[in-house]
Amino acid sequence: MTNNDRYYGLFVGLTTLDLIYLAKSPPQNNQKLVALDYTVAAGGPVTNAAVTFSHLGGQAELLGVLGSHPMTQLIRTDLEKYQVYITDLEPSLQNPPPVSSIIVTQTTGERAVISINAVKTQASPQNIPERLTTLENIDIVLIDGHQIEVGYHIAQLAKAKNVPVVIDGGSWKPGFEKILPFVNFAICSANFHPPNCRTQQDTFAYLSHIGIQHIAITHGGQPICCNDKEILTIDVPSIQPIDTLGAGDIFHGAFCHYILQNSFAEALSLSAKVAACSCQFFGTRRWLELESDIN
Repeated sequence: MTNNDRYYGLFVGLTTLDLIYLAKSPPQNNQKLVALDYTVAAGGPVTNAAVTFSHLGGQAELLGVLGSHPMTQLIRTDLEKYQVYITDLEPSLQNPPPVSSIIVTQTTGERAVISINAVKTQASPQNIPERLTTLENIDIVLIDGHQIEVGYHIAQLAKAKNVPVVIDGGSWKPGFEKILPFVNFAICSANFHPPNCRTQQDTFAYLSHIGIQHIAITHGGQPICCNDKEILTIDVPSIQPIDTLGAGDIFHGAFCHYILQNSFAEALSLSAKVAACSCQFFGTRRWLELESDIN
């Protein structure tokens, strides 16, 4: 914990620029639509998680690739507003950042996304600044798998320093198998399928065999399955979603906050409430502007 008694989280992975549109429906071939609303924000799994962690009272540091393209200023401005500190692994990179274009359907809150991930911007662990090699004052690490080598290196350091490691298992990414032995908490979606895993039971067995003691699989608006001593389910709030974009990311950021002071099951339940709150507003930021008692 830092000197001012705020938990410090390190968030390792992908940062994008999200262009988010609200529409009655996604466009069909050769169709032009006029959006009902739009917003622009920094995006990416650990990026939205870092914003959430900061909002809940922690200090968040984002470790990833941003670069020096003019478009990155939009990302920097957004994250500065939410007091997320950026450590750029490739500060001289002149390519534009990955951009995600998202259409949210007004009636259901479901989203359609087209984007570029971090495949073309993989950084070397040698670019990790020396001050992070000790993980001093860092209380928790979240890894989304988009920077595999850097994530692998940080996970090893965290294990050696007894810093808990959380993975955002949104989907399986090649190289995850290297990181998993160093993970304390695997928070996965129903779309997370390790090699030869076709069912939820397969995924639990795969992760348990590696030695991960705390595993949870989310199912959107359906109950969360977790292995808190035994397989059990945790209910999530019943809401009418306006926008489900980033709900999983927000869940992970909240989990990193709550797990530092609660049991596994309690942290999952509290995180579900935060994610549900975010789904009741368009975009990934407007829920933050509300006076809320979710803290």
